[in-house]
Amino acid sequence: MSSAGLFWLETDPADGRSRLQCLSGGSITTRATGPAGLGGRLNGYGGGSLTVLGDRVVAVADDQRLLCLRADSPPVEIPAAGSGATWGGLVADPHRERVLAVRELNGRQALLAVYPDGACQSLHQGEDFYGAPALSPDGRRIAWVSWQLPDMPWHRSRLWIGKLDDNGHLEDLCSGAAPTEGAIQQPVFDGERLRVLSDHGGWWQPWRVGTDGENLVWSAVSAPDLDHANAPWQLNERHHSPVGRGQWACVRYRRGVGELWLVAAEGGSGHRLAAGFTDFRSLCVHAGRLYCIARSAGRLDAVIEVNPLDHSVRVLAGGEQPMAAPVLPRPFCVPASGSCELDVHGFLYKPPGPEEAPAPLILMAHGGPTSAAYPVYNAQIQYWCQRGFSVAEVNYRGSSGFGRKFRQALAGRWGESDVDDMERAADYLAGDGRPVYIQGRSSGGYTALMALIDSDRFSGGASLFGVTDPLRLREQTHRFESGYLDWLLGDPDTHPERWYARTPRHHAGRIRVPVIFFQGGQDTVVVPEQTRAMTDAIKAQGGCPELHWFDQEGHGFRDRDNQARMLEWLHHFYRRHSRMANECAENLS
Repeated sequence: MSSAGLFWLETDPADGRSRLQCLSGGSITTRATGPAGLGGRLNGYGGGSLTVLGDRVVAVADDQRLLCLRADSPPVEIPAAGSGATWGGLVADPHRERVLAVRELNGRQALLAVYPDGACQSLHQGEDFYGAPALSPDGRRIAWVSWQLPDMPWHRSRLWIGKLDDNGHLEDLCSGAAPTEGAIQQPVFDGERLRVLSDHGGWWQPWRVGTDGENLVWSAVSAPDLDHANAPWQLNERHHSPVGRGQWACVRYRRGVGELWLVAAEGGSGHRLAAGFTDFRSLCVHAGRLYCIARSAGRLDAVIEVNPLDHSVRVLAGGEQPMAAPVLPRPFCVPASGSCELDVHGFLYKPPGPEEAPAPLILMAHGGPTSAAYPVYNAQIQYWCQRGFSVAEVNYRGSSGFGRKFRQALAGRWGESDVDDMERAADYLAGDGRPVYIQGRSSGGYTALMALIDSDRFSGGASLFGVTDPLRLREQTHRFESGYLDWLLGDPDTHPERWYARTPRHHAGRIRVPVIFFQGGQDTVVVPEQTRAMTDAIKAQGGCPELHWFDQEGHGFRDRDNQARMLEWLHHFYRRHSRMANECAENLS
């Protein structure tokens, strides 16, 4: 946001590309970006792909070029050094007419300053990974986060604070970890005071951080025991921001539901804002107004403006209701019991019709697995409900938004704790004997396959480009996640038996229920041959798996027609096997 307008990226459903939108003078226009869409690929997941510098936008194109975009002018490439580089975490430095960015080149990351003519100034290097930097309003102070392999940014990270001289060079640098083991994210300046979110106290909560010589000085900010951010898969996430008059806007996740709050700088209860929405991202402030991307269960994503004075909310873009009567989620909680001392939360969607009519249940395992399911509009869930199915999204152990202990509970237990939680949810929601299916994408597909191997609780399942061979994935995955699988399953040299036991490909013959697979021929994450090997192993034991192959798709289907075909095949699969299960139950009775 700047005097030039409010800018955001919007995905075009026709081709899956991101376009640059601008709200200025009360009208919304699509800015020209050339033949390519926009989107950084740093760390594989991108983030921070654009920033506003005066009257121009600097953005990362799909092909990873840096572009300078002005109104009514064709895009101009910024010839920054480093062919083959990936970029992310762009932050404007208007005091020096440059952009700060994180660049990865030849497997090494650095924090750089990039000038409009393409000149690059290195600010810092030597760390494995860098989070997006934050600048103080006067441009004199800078802060960022880094982490080292094998850590992920939601496990353990380091905070850096420094000064910038008149020429933009770094000086008086100080760094340190949290007071106890924790993950630090989202440094934000309010004047000269720095605030971060850190989970070393058990939750991602706000902390003020200063320096005392070479050491960091931490001061707690009063806040409830709730996560105030989600796992930082992408750069430039922003879940808190100063709004002026000694107040802060912040996001809190309560049982998986995002809440937007306005609180005093010292913390406290404050006022809840925009209660009709259930998730908030990319908070920013301009001219006393708060702007963010807001999501809800019954409407499309929206760009909203909030007035901190009277708490009024105005939808600037998006927010349409795509159907007349969408099915809304019902939160549920599976109480802790037995060997599991943690509750498991999720969201249940029931089809229209009589409450007493039992519907087949599709249990969905989100990807990540350190991600989360949110109660926001999902067209595919509505598709199932309109066809007579119930759907449950489960935030199993390891999901973010439920505190550090819950997230860390998946360490070394991937394919075990998540599977156990999916089974608990199935028993809790469908204890009446009706068909229950389990479905997941990517790592969620791995959870689904492990559940089908280890349990007879499910009537069938679906793997959408799901992981079938973690060891092979470990050898081929991108650098960002190269240590993640060791955290999920342990060192393979130390725990080879665990890796073997939790590799679906080795146990495919134990799947005795119907299963359907979807695989992209260009997938570089889940190598296509893994899925073929999995289906062949099931066939060798007398099973009849379905495999649907999409030659031109990668890891996640982008083509709209392919997405529709996938849903149609899934519907046919679930409907056919539900009918067969009901016929068997009637014969037995």
